[in-house]
Amino acid sequence: MKKRICFFIFIVFSFNICIFALGKSEADKDEINKQDNEWILCVTDFDVKSMPPGKLSVAGAITKKVVDRLNEISYRARVSPEYAYYEGYAWHKARSAAAKNLSAKQEERSLLIFNGEADWRYKKNLAKVDAEIEKLSAAFEEIDKNAPLINKEPVFKLSEDNNKAAYPEPPKAGGEYKFCKDQKADAFLSGKIIDFHGRYNISIKLYAVYTKSFIYEDSIIFSPDDLDSALNEITSKLILTLSGSKPAAIAVKTEPADALVLINKSFAGRGDTGIIERPPGKFEITASLNEHESITVETELAAGEIAEIKINLLPQEFTNVDISASVPGLTVYQGALYVGEAPLTLRLPVNTLEYIELNNGKNLSGSVVFNTPEEKNADYALYVKNRKPPVKGRVESARSLYYWSWGGLWITGIAAWVAYHTYTTSNTSLSYILPEDRPSQFVEENYKRYDISRGTVIAVGVVSAIWVFNIVRYIYLANRGSTPIVKTSRNK
Repeated sequence: MKKRICFFIFIVFSFNICIFALGKSEADKDEINKQDNEWILCVTDFDVKSMPPGKLSVAGAITKKVVDRLNEISYRARVSPEYAYYEGYAWHKARSAAAKNLSAKQEERSLLIFNGEADWRYKKNLAKVDAEIEKLSAAFEEIDKNAPLINKEPVFKLSEDNNKAAYPEPPKAGGEYKFCKDQKADAFLSGKIIDFHGRYNISIKLYAVYTKSFIYEDSIIFSPDDLDSALNEITSKLILTLSGSKPAAIAVKTEPADALVLINKSFAGRGDTGIIERPPGKFEITASLNEHESITVETELAAGEIAEIKINLLPQEFTNVDISASVPGLTVYQGALYVGEAPLTLRLPVNTLEYIELNNGKNLSGSVVFNTPEEKNADYALYVKNRKPPVKGRVESARSLYYWSWGGLWITGIAAWVAYHTYTTSNTSLSYILPEDRPSQFVEENYKRYDISRGTVIAVGVVSAIWVFNIVRYIYLANRGSTPIVKTSRNK
């Protein structure tokens, strides 16, 4: 009896070991099949062009300390939008590869039928190709049904160049995504260090491939004595963003329920957005809806913090403004939006700044800026003056003449000052000589100096008049093209 019990225990124990080994094997298989197991960051060369030569060594030390702090990160926890991006990318890549293999094999079958080999060989090869097509079709369907498994906590690494203590130049605007692909990186960090009245100002920006935009910005001003504490402050927040171990979450609910919601100027949904995971930091939430007042809310969330924001949009109040012009039938634009032909009545929100432009597309135009009245559902009138637009280049010509006359005023003024002092010096010298002893040639030259001095003073007066005329003309022509600010009047 004891032998049977021991044998039974042995069988159960062996079976449990097999089950455990099988489960471990499956887990290892899942672990192996995960994709995107690394998250690569490329640190670019910090911009230190504005730094004095004597402080470049300090700027280099700042860059090195920032990189050293980043080496403390071991992994990154992916938030939902990032995971969805890499999942979609890998899924599309796998389906494309499977579809390409299947298409190539189907083409091979078509060529086999076209070539027409011997009967026995034809059947053998055709059966072989059909079997392979069936396997490829099944593989494609399997890939199409099941999204690939992406590593939610990939290993954090710096790029190959950074590991060799090399920092590439940051990309120009518009080339950020291509730069990351060329560097085989998931993100890049750029920075700028400037000298600010004896102190340092460091600013950094983080660009991520999964958003195709900059997801983090920060800056700090510090003195040389506070270098270590300042770098600890700015890198601590950066490390928190890069590691992503505890993402923040935000949920927005609006009333009315169909309001448009933007989070950091990106579309987030309508009405109820649900919980949206984001890297911790500052958030700007804007809710808007036609005929309602838009509301913008700013908040800052720490890692792991969840914020629920409720926004109630108030209906806008409107008033009526009758738009008229000196010439009927002119096209009316509210801002850049075409709204009809004058005369017409616009229903506008109360107490808002509006821009109205009228033109006929040829030789008449007019525009005004005005505040809509605060009284709702009232009738107001607005008259827009129309005139021929200024001749192209006329303002530039008037400005050029004004500058030339201003330069001429300086030149004639200096000449008058020199001529006057030359004359007064000569005349003073003559006053010390008795009239009968004065050389006639010197006296004649003194009269000439007087005439020259008087002539330069007259020239200054003429040029001053020209300068005043040109400045008045320039101001007048420049203001002709400006938009006046007017008031509406109540209809009787």
